[in-house]
Amino acid sequence: MAARFEVSQVIDRPVEKVFDFFARQHVRNHPRWDPDIDLWLDSDVPLQVGTVIHRRNRRSGTPVEGTIEVMEFEPDRVFATVIHDGPMEMRSRVLFEPRGDHQTLLTMLIDIPSMDENMDKTFLTSRLQRSTENIKQLIESET
Repeated sequence: MAARFEVSQVIDRPVEKVFDFFARQHVRNHPRWDPDIDLWLDSDVPLQVGTVIHRRNRRSGTPVEGTIEVMEFEPDRVFATVIHDGPMEMRSRVLFEPRGDHQTLLTMLIDIPSMDENMDKTFLTSRLQRSTENIKQLIESET
């Protein structure tokens, strides 16, 4: 059975601002909240279902090349991807829920099929929580 991770963060900005920062500007902003990751596209087209983003993960010391394929792109609602870091596959689904006119609940769900659900999840959960805190700080200070 796959391991599942879930973290949420309330961001004091409207859902359209949060979605724009996280999803539409994903290639530009992801390395800002997680500096161990580099992302790039082969062209300057807007992200949509089917877009493949190139990825380099330097977290373990030795860079690992991979890709991110956009699987869902529903403005102001859902941004989902399949991530390949070398042989490892992860499925990410990010939900954007309005909380009134000026707040958004951002929920990140990560499934790792090759990871046993009984393994210690503390490290990855703490990394995801740190990322959501960085996202909150960046969005609230810039938008």
